[in-house]
Amino acid sequence: MIKALFCVALGLSLPSAAMAQDAAATFAAIRAVDGRMAGIAYRLTTANAALCRELAPTPGWAIHAIDQYDAPLRDAARVSFGFEAPVAVEAVVPGAPAASAAVQPGDSITAIDGKPLAAVAGKTTSSATRDAALATIASLPADRPLRVALVRGGQARSVTIAASPGCRSAFEVLLGPGMEASADGRIVQIAVRFFERYSDDEVAVVVAHELAHNILHHARRLDAAGVKRGLLAEVGRNGRLFRLTEDQADLLGMYLLRNAGYDPQSAVRFWRDHGGDVDGGLFRSRTHPSSAARAKAIEAEIARIPADAPRPYVPPIIATADQPLG
Repeated sequence: MIKALFCVALGLSLPSAAMAQDAAATFAAIRAVDGRMAGIAYRLTTANAALCRELAPTPGWAIHAIDQYDAPLRDAARVSFGFEAPVAVEAVVPGAPAASAAVQPGDSITAIDGKPLAAVAGKTTSSATRDAALATIASLPADRPLRVALVRGGQARSVTIAASPGCRSAFEVLLGPGMEASADGRIVQIAVRFFERYSDDEVAVVVAHELAHNILHHARRLDAAGVKRGLLAEVGRNGRLFRLTEDQADLLGMYLLRNAGYDPQSAVRFWRDHGGDVDGGLFRSRTHPSSAARAKAIEAEIARIPADAPRPYVPPIIATADQPLG
């Protein structure tokens, strides 16, 4: 994400010679939204580790890089976020292993398990440096503690973050005025407008749906099935397979919510009350069910959960994750 555009998406003032006083509020808003996403993602991924074949260390933080910020923002970003290295901790989830290891927002990260984190994008505004840092973390064993070298106020220190396996997926808040949400097998992206309109429990319904796509390897399986995207996505076999993945993500998303301690009925309420805001109502893509149909299907699935189902509960649909679609 290019953070300069994120500021615009939030309707916030950008720091300049005339508006430097607004910088602190601008960056505080950015941190708050990214922190909310980090909290939801941490809760869903760690609680559902038993459902995921691909795991990664999940410390419970949001990290960012200085070159995500457009050039005019970088000096102000350094002041607000404390960048003393290209990558820094933006937010820490309360109670998560990173918090228990005394990692704080504003700590700069110089190395992970002895691997230095360096700038990738340079002067270009890009998320490449942040993405490279996330890839370094994701490549490490999920069941081992994470050794992190930090610097703050010129003082270097090392911490060990307790092992915390979680489903392997990155998460990002998307800029712009739309209500987009997507997953491509690697990352879940959720539009900032969700955070403006809905509570964390409601946003979690959308995040869980998109995370379900990644857990079920839908992007990869759709590619293997040779589906057509774009204008042909809604036609014939293409539309049927896309619709199948959406139905599956709705149902698995409910289980992800339940395993993470959310009320599974929140998914039913969300689609009944807000589905038209998300799916376009009458103008929705026919690759997606109507919001009323989604709510009905999820409610029926909740009724099928065994009375003594544990947490985490591994629903039968997980067994299909590597099977050809259709």
